[in-house]
Amino acid sequence: MRNHDLQFLKRFSMVIATLATITVGLIALAAWLHTRIPPEISPTAAKRTEQRIAPEGAVYAGSTGAAAQAAAQAAALAKAASQVAYGGTTDGKVIYDNLCTACHTTGVGLAPTLDHGHWDARIAQGKDTLYKHAMEGYTGPDGGIMPPKGGNPALTEEQIHATVDWMLANLK
Repeated sequence: MRNHDLQFLKRFSMVIATLATITVGLIALAAWLHTRIPPEISPTAAKRTEQRIAPEGAVYAGSTGAAAQAAAQAAALAKAASQVAYGGTTDGKVIYDNLCTACHTTGVGLAPTLDHGHWDARIAQGKDTLYKHAMEGYTGPDGGIMPPKGGNPALTEEQIHATVDWMLANLK
C-alpha cells in the first residue's frame, strides 16, 4: 500500500469512529429522555379502571340525599324541556333548511319531496293529519318513515305547524 492510501484509511477510520461515538451518545440521550417523560395514560384504560373500582351502589344520608337527587333530576328535566330548537323561531323556512332538507329534498326514507305529485293525496287528508304526523311521527304503508318532530324533540308545536305550513306553501 502506498502512503496516501494509509493516510486515507486512518482518516476514514477516525471519521467512522467519531460517527459511531455520536450515534451511541444520541441513543443514550434518547433513552435517558424517555425515562424522564411520564407515560401517557390511555383514556380507555383509565375508564376501565374507574369502572372496575367504582362502588356497586350509592349511599344517601337520610332523606336529604334522596331529596337532593330528586331535585337534581327535576332540574335536569326542566332544563331539557326549556330547550327550544333554533332559538324558538317560527320561521318555517329556517327550520326546513336546518332539519327537513336532508330527507325532503332527496326523498330519503321515502320522504315526499316538495312537489304536488307527492303531496296532493296528503293534503286531501287535511292539515290536522299532516300536523299530527309531523308531531307524532308516521310510518306509511309504503315503508316511508317520518320521525316524531322530524327527529328534533326540542321543536315546539308552533314550530312544527309553521314548518308544515311553509312546506305546503312552497310546493312546486
